[in-house]
Amino acid sequence: MITREYATLFLVGSCFLLGYSSQVPLQAQLQSRAKAGGMSPRGGPGSNKVRAPSWEVTSSEGRTRLRGHARSRVQRIKRGWVWNQFFVLEEYMGSEPQYVGKLHTDLDHGDNAVKYTLSGEGVGSIFTIDQITGDIHALVGLDREEKSFYTLRAQAVDLHSSVPLEPQSEFIIKVQDINDNEPRFPDGPYSASVPEMSPTGTYVTQVTATDADDPTYGNSARIVYSILHGQPYFSVDPKTGVIRTALANMDREVKGEYQVLLQAKDMGGQLGGLASTTTINISLSDVNDNPPRFAKSIFHLRVPESALVGSAVGRIRAQDLDAGSNSEVDYAIVPGDEGNMFDILSDGQTQEGVVVLKKALDYETKKSYTFKVEASNAQPDPRFLHLGPFKDSAIVKVTVVDVDEPPVFTKPLYFLEVYEDTPPGTIIGSVTAHDLDASSSAVRYSLEWLSESDSCFDIDTVEGTISTNDFLDRETAVQHNITVVATKVNNLLLSTKVSVSVDVLDVNEFPPELSVPSDTFVCENSRVGQVIQTVSAVDQDLPPVGQRFFFKSPKELRNRNFTVRDFGNNTAGIVTRRSGFQRRLLDVYTLPVVVEDSGYPAQSSTATLTIRVCSCGVGGSLLTCSAEAIFLPVGLSTGALMAILLCVALLMVVAALYMGQRRHKEKETLMTSKEDIRDNVIHYDDEGGGEADTHAYDMGTLRNTHPHRASTLSSSSRNDKNGYGDGVLLHLSVRSDNVRTPDIHCQTASVIAAVNTGTLSSRGRVTEGDAVKIREFIEQRLEESQKGLPAPPYDSLATYAYEGDGSMAGSLSSIEESWVIDDTEDFSSLGDWGQPFKTLANILDTQPPAQTDES
Repeated sequence: MITREYATLFLVGSCFLLGYSSQVPLQAQLQSRAKAGGMSPRGGPGSNKVRAPSWEVTSSEGRTRLRGHARSRVQRIKRGWVWNQFFVLEEYMGSEPQYVGKLHTDLDHGDNAVKYTLSGEGVGSIFTIDQITGDIHALVGLDREEKSFYTLRAQAVDLHSSVPLEPQSEFIIKVQDINDNEPRFPDGPYSASVPEMSPTGTYVTQVTATDADDPTYGNSARIVYSILHGQPYFSVDPKTGVIRTALANMDREVKGEYQVLLQAKDMGGQLGGLASTTTINISLSDVNDNPPRFAKSIFHLRVPESALVGSAVGRIRAQDLDAGSNSEVDYAIVPGDEGNMFDILSDGQTQEGVVVLKKALDYETKKSYTFKVEASNAQPDPRFLHLGPFKDSAIVKVTVVDVDEPPVFTKPLYFLEVYEDTPPGTIIGSVTAHDLDASSSAVRYSLEWLSESDSCFDIDTVEGTISTNDFLDRETAVQHNITVVATKVNNLLLSTKVSVSVDVLDVNEFPPELSVPSDTFVCENSRVGQVIQTVSAVDQDLPPVGQRFFFKSPKELRNRNFTVRDFGNNTAGIVTRRSGFQRRLLDVYTLPVVVEDSGYPAQSSTATLTIRVCSCGVGGSLLTCSAEAIFLPVGLSTGALMAILLCVALLMVVAALYMGQRRHKEKETLMTSKEDIRDNVIHYDDEGGGEADTHAYDMGTLRNTHPHRASTLSSSSRNDKNGYGDGVLLHLSVRSDNVRTPDIHCQTASVIAAVNTGTLSSRGRVTEGDAVKIREFIEQRLEESQKGLPAPPYDSLATYAYEGDGSMAGSLSSIEESWVIDDTEDFSSLGDWGQPFKTLANILDTQPPAQTDES
């Protein structure tokens, strides 16, 4: 490192060179100004001399007045001195004040009449000026790094009058830099990391040094980096300070930490430059480039046979040189061999494999187990798979240690049954326990009394048989739970317990009974093998669920008519053994049915089934049988039968009322109808008066159906248009005495008279006998027409014998009355029509008074 004196001499020389290079033009400029009567300041060592225009006096007389202080009027003042800046070396170590520069004005003629003044930063403490000569000195050493320049103000005044000769001007004194500061690393020492197995040139980190010297002046702040220690592993960029790997595939497992000594030197690294160093600690981060490896090929483990399932048998470990998550190892048992008895788990903290018992062990069955375990990386890195398989395997041998164990019962729980009221001392069951150890010790049994009810039982200490000590009552306790203890003879401390559940069974006390009525029926048309009734049974003993009943006929009584068939589901069928049952021969049969249960002791009962012979339809429906025979098989009670009969009676009453109301409405409807409905009486007057013969009958009289209105035939027949009747109606009225009537009417009247004589009911209905007479008449007339007789069957006779009241069709006739004749009952006028009508008149005269207004 260079000294401050050497730096000061170096800067002084530099200033002289700079001052010489700029002195020639400045001197020429000063000479031209001197000719005009002005002067300029002179700088000392390290200062610049600058010539600038000054305030000039207009005449020499004015200058004389100034110097002699005799005149007060100044025509023109010219500033005759200027400067830019002064330089002063930093870190000056001399004994005398350091000369900075000199101030001078053109008005100063060397007669000591001008005084120079100085003001501004550091005046008096750092800088001083000679008021007569204008020389400026630095009283103390300056440090550019603390303050690089100072701003001051200078003025020239008259020494005697203190009148300013020039305006006050400002200038700068700049501290000249020297290389007095070495580079520094503000954040050192440094730490960095780079992945192992990285290629050459991989970026590691970047460091930066700072220099307090002036970077704009010389090379004092130009820094160059270099590695003093750490090669050949790392390199550094001399300008940027970036550190990179210089050696490829550095292995963390070989060496994980490196220390690099880095130097920073100013002056561009040249001789004489200042330098400093720092340390960089570089670590290699881990990558998964190493597989797990077992330290040995066989691991021996021991486990007692009494170890519980899920307990740890032992630990094995495969070492992985990697760190962190790259060192995590997964363990697995290779399928096959004898590894199905064990399982292995990975411990995430220690990276060990924990062998766990998967099934219970038995030394007497198998004394050792051998299996293979494989260890592999949990997170393999694909970049390094080419280095080899990232797994390893080892053999694990587990030895089972014999342990003296307690006896073992053949069942985990025992269930026994005993009937109530069983005599004391009766053996109800037994338990068995064995010593599975190689010693095979004998076993002794005992009861552990936990309650008073346990005293009802006893156990044989050698055989393990359980017996009763007292009578058991099901009504007191349905179930007893006792505990049996089995103890080894050669080691009384080893014992085991088992629970025994004793159920008290109910004694079969009640016989079963048929659950259906004792009566049924058989149809007369039943076939052989037909099931006429299904029966079942009930039992008061417990339990009701699970009981089994058996049905059969008594062996000593052989029934040739019926038999009992057991269906096997607690039901049975009554089956016919023959056909051809006849109620007139024998209407009631009896069949004994034996029902037996499956209880202990077995109980049975015999029920007699009464079978009635009834008449049935095609589908087996009951047609004729007593009410009891009909309804009892259905299972209806007497109250239900009475209710059904009452409902039937009510329905019949309602139906009768409905039919009566309907008939009444139909009558009213026919009476009020506007249609003119009458018997079809057709008259063909071909042999009579021709088509103009319209006076043979008065058609209006057919509309009058009431006998008491017969006297007014024409008028009443026109007014009463809606007369109806129930049977045959014929109303003939004489309109003219000179009208001829064919013989056909006489014959028709005779038939009608024959029908009416004594055969019509009170309402004028035509009975079955009447219909026969009318049929005979029609057949007679048809026969005459077929023989070609002169009287053709021109008349048409309509009968309504099958309609009217009491018929489903109602009344279809247009005439209400069967016969309506005049009230006068004088039929002699009918004889004027011819012989046939005389016969009709005689018939009508002899008619009994059976017609009433109601008919």
